[in-house]
Amino acid sequence: MRVRAPFEQVLDLPPPFTLVTLRERLDAFNHAVDIASQCGAGTLVYVGRFDLAEFAVVLEPDEPLRSARRAVYAGMIALSAALLAHAPSGKLVTVDWPDAIRIDGGLVGGGRLGWPEITREDERPQWLVFGAMIRTVLMSGEEPGVHPLASALEQEGFGDVSAAKLTEAFARHLMTACDVWQSDGFDDLAQQFVERFPRAPGVVHEIAENGDLLVRRMGDTGLVRCELLPALNAPSWLDPDTGGPRL
Repeated sequence: MRVRAPFEQVLDLPPPFTLVTLRERLDAFNHAVDIASQCGAGTLVYVGRFDLAEFAVVLEPDEPLRSARRAVYAGMIALSAALLAHAPSGKLVTVDWPDAIRIDGGLVGGGRLGWPEITREDERPQWLVFGAMIRTVLMSGEEPGVHPLASALEQEGFGDVSAAKLTEAFARHLMTACDVWQSDGFDDLAQQFVERFPRAPGVVHEIAENGDLLVRRMGDTGLVRCELLPALNAPSWLDPDTGGPRL
């Protein structure tokens, strides 16, 4: 299935994936949500843009929605691994729970998760959609340093790493993450995810069965629970006015 882009681009995706390409100004995540029930698992929607790597993939979980939302972590692991595979030596790629990606502290984008609104928490959703957006070039037109907490792959020295290459790498790493989940259980995947957090000595992070983040401090008997569902409803990295990563 293909919606023609302004330039014809073929991605080298593993066999389980089916490519859908969109024109530059269309939205990969929303389009994937719209077609998910018809196209099924492995459908990958890609938007050919100069300034962003933007794509979304349809998943079909075998778990009730309450725990299936943990798929966002598989997507974030795959996204950060794809960036690490192309990162210059010494670059630090980290995740802000649950959905933002930073490179050396600068926000470059993140992931988001969608599911059918009518699905009950104890019901298996027909589909999930994991969408991602990574800023490749800063297009604000402002002087460098005006937005010190924002960055882009070009600024971070990623050279000629294209949106297509990043999407291809994501697809391969997503397959690996899903295999780990199916063969070894979610605990191994959860450990991989929390290892991508910025270092915080004396702090232990865990992922609950429903995807909530549990935070413990060494020597403290208290526990902080960060709820996943409200966080997914409002992606931390996404600027609702521009539709892109925040500056």
